[in-house]
Amino acid sequence: MSLGALRGPSCFSYSSCRAPPPSAHSMKALSTMYRLRQSLCSTSSLMGPVSSLEGQASTPARSMALRARAKEAKEAKEGVAGTQNDASAAQKAKALESVMKDVNSRFGKGSLMKMGSQPDKVVDYISCGALTLDVALGGGFPKGRIVEVFGPESSGKTTLAMNAIAAVQRDGGTAALIDAEHAFDPVYSKRAGVDIDNMFMCQPDSGEMALEVVDQLVRSSAVDIIVVDSVAALVPRAEIEGEIGAVQVGAQARLMSHALRKITANASKCNCTVLFLNQLRYKVGVIYGNPEITSGGNALKFYASVRLEVRRKTTIKGPGTNAEDIGIRVKAKVLKNKCAAPYKMAEFDIMFGSGISSEGCIFDAAEAVGILSRKGSWYSYMDKNLAQGREKTLAFVMEDKDLLKEIENKTRAALSSGTVDINDLIKEPSEGPLGSEDEFGYTDDDDMEASLTAVAGTGVPLANKEAIA
Repeated sequence: MSLGALRGPSCFSYSSCRAPPPSAHSMKALSTMYRLRQSLCSTSSLMGPVSSLEGQASTPARSMALRARAKEAKEAKEGVAGTQNDASAAQKAKALESVMKDVNSRFGKGSLMKMGSQPDKVVDYISCGALTLDVALGGGFPKGRIVEVFGPESSGKTTLAMNAIAAVQRDGGTAALIDAEHAFDPVYSKRAGVDIDNMFMCQPDSGEMALEVVDQLVRSSAVDIIVVDSVAALVPRAEIEGEIGAVQVGAQARLMSHALRKITANASKCNCTVLFLNQLRYKVGVIYGNPEITSGGNALKFYASVRLEVRRKTTIKGPGTNAEDIGIRVKAKVLKNKCAAPYKMAEFDIMFGSGISSEGCIFDAAEAVGILSRKGSWYSYMDKNLAQGREKTLAFVMEDKDLLKEIENKTRAALSSGTVDINDLIKEPSEGPLGSEDEFGYTDDDDMEASLTAVAGTGVPLANKEAIA
């Protein structure tokens, strides 16, 4: 029998020993395992070899090593980010420099600049003629700014402006007056110290003409101060050409708003101070609160760097029993100030026929801060008796110019140092329903009666004075 017969029928072959072809599901599982293995290999290559502790259980040494590697990776990432930020900052600086060159070439040199590359701009001031008011304003009226001075009638607004003009002329500057009220008094102005021969004056026919003259004088860069007296007298041309009584709603306010947009920027560039004098009006229908407003709309309130309110506090009597009034005591309040601390108050004397009493203001301030001392009726300076009585002492000090200058310097230094507040020099008014300051800011009986009369027109009876006072 053959060997093949002994084996019997063949039921096994080589082809039957091979594995069956893998299914689609098995291929997908194998692909997933391959990708997972590749990701694990890449992670281990980034982290680097830790040591032989990798295959062991977690130990403190292995944890510290892993944290160190993580910290190094984070620092490397931050270094890349820092490099990118430096490159971005350099690109921004280059773009900003290109923009600056383009702006300066189109609009002129200095249109766009860094403030650090320019010297610090110090604000200069114009003296008001009263030491206490100069201290309250931070030095006086700022140059290159818009200033508004307002108050009731006969409160010293024009006198204050004339003293500012005189101070500019004493320093060799040029001054101009826009007399919109057509009420300029050259004799009184000359007594106040104004050189009327070298002062420019314009008496405009309309508000448009007045403000155009102001703008041209400012842009000339040849005038140091321009006084507009007053805003209430700047009548629009449409109102002049129209009939009396015709309604012109907001014409003056629009006129002031349009003009101040141009004048403010030009005044700052040319370092010219524009001083607007303004009057008070009453709002109708106001029962509670202050019914007073200034004429010319609200634009001047926003554009003005300094807003100063002046009011007559009391009258000054001459020597003797039946003496006449020789002057007034004025109280000034700084309602707005962009160059110094606001809400300061000051008092000064205005003498009829001569203007602000600068020497009297220095004398009173020196006494208030303790530079001059008084024992009884005698005044002394540095333990040296000067004279008896205020008027004689003031006359003695005025004769000695060196002594007056020394007292002024010490007084100004004491007020500017901050050891003495200018508001502490203001004497509080006496108590009482009339004759004292009320919610309207009045200080004498006549003005209080006027305010009661004005409010009475709104429906409040005059008999109910206690409810208003």
